[in-house]
This record gives sequence, structure tokens and C-alpha cells, in this order.
Amino acid sequence: MSRFVHLHTHSHYSLLDGLGKIDDLVNRAKELGMDSLAVTDHGNLYGAIEFYKKAKKAGLKPILGVEAYVAPGSHKTKQASGEKKYYHLILLAKNNAGWKNLIKLVTLANLEGFYYKPRVDKELLKEHNEGLIALSGCITGEIAKNILNKNSAEAEKIAMEYENIFGKGNFYLEIGHHPGIKETVRANE
Repeated sequence: MSRFVHLHTHSHYSLLDGLGKIDDLVNRAKELGMDSLAVTDHGNLYGAIEFYKKAKKAGLKPILGVEAYVAPGSHKTKQASGEKKYYHLILLAKNNAGWKNLIKLVTLANLEGFYYKPRVDKELLKEHNEGLIALSGCITGEIAKNILNKNSAEAEKIAMEYENIFGKGNFYLEIGHHPGIKETVRANE
């Protein structure tokens, strides 16, 4: 079995962003010898049940998650704070309590926090953090944005804030390969 597991995967349920169908993702993970796979669609859990059932049937451990949109202030505020309307943050359920909290957060994001995208805020994350593991997110995450803006002190402060929200051992920095990012950063300097 492969020791590598994808923890940030979008399916076709990530509208305008994901292309892979659940069957294709599960089959490819099996082909590569993986024993687990996460699906973390943007702001929704539409494919979670389908993914769970198909992964279990294929002998994979399904990891249920979401790529949440985190508002820079209150999720209820319907105006952008500065230039950013939201940041990305991966949330993974590590148990049934985590699954229930994912459902609660996605529901509140849609009912109370919808402004361009279904958003949560850090207060909601504090209230509904039980059973969740968080990853700092992609290049549009709050930490990555600060690193790209050469503000490592703020990035470190935010990382510590997320570790405090989710607890020691439940927050991880996400890394990813971004070809061309140096050129993009240089062009924006």
C-alpha cells in the first residue's frame, strides 16, 4: 500500500473547479495502491455520501471533508473586508462528531454566510471544531496569501491561531506544487 494519501481532492461536485467523477477518483486511488482518499469539494458536501459508499465498497478508507471559505471577519458581514471576500481552509472529519460539525458548518455557511460563496468565520470554527482536522489550504488560504505577500510574521500568527482553534495535532500546513508561482510573484512585485 502507498503511504501517500490525497487529503485535498475536488470531484465534479466542485462546480467549475473539479473534473473527476467519484468512480474515477476511487478507482485511481486503488490503482495507485492507496488505502485512503479524501474528497474536499468547494463549500459543499454534495458528493460525500456517494464517495463514502463507493470508497468503502472498493476497500478504501473514505475521508470526508470540505474546502471551506473563511470570511476575513464575520461570516454574516455581506461586504468584503479590503480586497478579500474569503480564504480557503480544508476541514476533514476524523470521526462522527467531525462529520456532524462539517454538516453544521456547511449549513451555516449557506444559510447565514453566503456572500459570493458559502462562508464560515473563525468564531464558527471555534464553536464547531470537535472531531475536525484542518489544513491551511491552497494558495488562496490565509497563510499562503501572507507568505506570498512576504508577511511571514502574520502567516505564523495565523497558523498559531488555527492551531489554537483546532487543538494541537489537528492543524497542518498544506504544501503543494505550483509551477510558475515565482514568475507570478515577481510580476506582482
